[in-house]
Amino acid sequence: MIHLLFTGGTISMQRDPAAGGNVPAHGGEALVGLSGGLDDVGPYRIENWARLPASHLGPERLWALRERVREIAEAGEVRGIVVTHGTDTLEETAYLLARTLPPEVPVAITGAMRTSSDEGWDGPRNLIDAARVAASPAGAGRGAMVVFHGEILAGETAVKTHATDPAAFSAPHAEPVGAVEEGRVVFRGPPVARAPLLQPDGLGARVALVPVVVGDDGTLLDLARPEYDGVVIEAFGSGNMPPGAVPAVRRWLEEGKPVVLASRCAYGEVTPLYAFEGGGARTVALGAVPAGPRSSSQARMELMLALSAGVAYGGR
Repeated sequence: MIHLLFTGGTISMQRDPAAGGNVPAHGGEALVGLSGGLDDVGPYRIENWARLPASHLGPERLWALRERVREIAEAGEVRGIVVTHGTDTLEETAYLLARTLPPEVPVAITGAMRTSSDEGWDGPRNLIDAARVAASPAGAGRGAMVVFHGEILAGETAVKTHATDPAAFSAPHAEPVGAVEEGRVVFRGPPVARAPLLQPDGLGARVALVPVVVGDDGTLLDLARPEYDGVVIEAFGSGNMPPGAVPAVRRWLEEGKPVVLASRCAYGEVTPLYAFEGGGARTVALGAVPAGPRSSSQARMELMLALSAGVAYGGR
């Protein structure tokens, strides 16, 4: 049995001329009917958890979704779970599930870049592919995965790297773990060892994500500091920033609030090589922590989870 958990997103939308654009329209039953072919994958059941754009899923709703997935998995009634989700924040949800839920029951997260009103609607293919991954015996032990445009990405590595293309997701700091090829699920090796799970009671910690810009003087960092428990700085290149922003970084650290350095580059990691003022090596020496193999959004979720769980963030 596969549990289909529908949350909304573009996969559920169609164009509404009166609204002037795409809006949620389809529930799970309609999507299954429009897709066709799910009966060939195996038995399934449908749950209409929400019909929301991804941008409407804040920390409370994200945690509620995580809890619902946990309940389904722990009940022991299903082989796998499919979550349909808007693509704008799908990577945050995938990271959350991958870092907080045991991997025994596979969770295949998918969506669409085009609506049912568009030519080449990609929703049916992605939904059926995700169901195949969730139903596959080889999916056991792999936890949360993103299934999109024929590729299977580990949940903690998947990032939306294209705003509009149907092949919107990739893993800039890893490789795909598998693919769905002509209806057949192919994994590239056994499940890999995972970092210890984080177990917060919710997403209560407030973490800012602040990009530095040319000539930055730290104003935005200072404005955010009173309201947030930690910050991810989206720095240049391998972790560098203008020297004018460094005093603001010091003030975060002096208050005992963690500072994580991510890169605005899509590929590669922060590597503290530069020792000039504002260079990554100097900022790390102050106490900032490199984000490791994570995008800035993933680094923010990691820090939020760690702080919410009362765990000191050490990177990697």
